[in-house]
Amino acid sequence: MRSFDYTPLYRTTVGFDRLFDMLDNSVRSDWPPYNIEKTGDDDYRITMAVAGFSTDEVELTQHGPELIVVGQKQTEESDRQILHRGMATRNFKQVFKLADYVKVAKATLENGLLSVDLVREIPEEMKPRRIGLRSSSDANPTQQPQISEDTERRRKVA
Repeated sequence: MRSFDYTPLYRTTVGFDRLFDMLDNSVRSDWPPYNIEKTGDDDYRITMAVAGFSTDEVELTQHGPELIVVGQKQTEESDRQILHRGMATRNFKQVFKLADYVKVAKATLENGLLSVDLVREIPEEMKPRRIGLRSSSDANPTQQPQISEDTERRRKVA
């Protein structure tokens, strides 16, 4: 595992503490294996190989900016004797940090693959909007500028 020293960046940046904490704490286990893919401009998919787990044994929770995936294998009570255990069926917990406004759209478990579809839904007031500009030469010099009622009330009060 590689470790990076962010000390020089701490000296030259202000307000990025959360980002550096996320980088420091981004150590992930290698099991279960997973893919993260971008399926659209604001759509993402996490696919995890969880063979041997049923829908009752896998739990997904979104808590703020974190998606937590937990697999708890139920103990088998059988009389069979296993001579070699090559298939990993151990419990796991995987935490994914999500960006702002990213939400889980759906999750499916099929053929041993857990697919979690994510979508970024930016609120309308947070989206960029174009503001039209006019130059002073566009205005008609004989036409008086229109004053809103709110501006007129402020003048009377002052």
